[in-house]
Amino acid sequence: MPGSRQTALYHSMLWSLLALIALGVAWEWVLAPLRPGGSWLILKIVPLLLPLRGILKRDVYTLQWSSMLILLYVMEGAVRVMSESGTSAWLAGLEVVLSTIFFLCSLLYLKPIKTASKRRAKQALQQKTESHNE
Repeated sequence: MPGSRQTALYHSMLWSLLALIALGVAWEWVLAPLRPGGSWLILKIVPLLLPLRGILKRDVYTLQWSSMLILLYVMEGAVRVMSESGTSAWLAGLEVVLSTIFFLCSLLYLKPIKTASKRRAKQALQQKTESHNE
């Protein structure tokens, strides 16, 4: 059932994004802030809020650019896993996992959509060529 696979990928992508937003707030405000009482690093979640509306609408364009945006969070998490210790290192590892889930699910979700789009474009071009030759 391709529909149920797409639905599962979409839900995994959405929940990983929501979990990443919650993690960012909790991490920089309560769990392991750079300074007691929280830090301005909490603002790193703002870019994650930008694609939320489009993702909820399943907008293909938003899914495409947000899959590139999320790579910044994979990178930040990887750097912090290697450079920090204790709770921050564990939270950074979780950031890497959640970001990677989002990235992979978005690619797998978009693949059949992009394939169908290319197929339609190819068919339209063939029809245009055939009608031109007649």
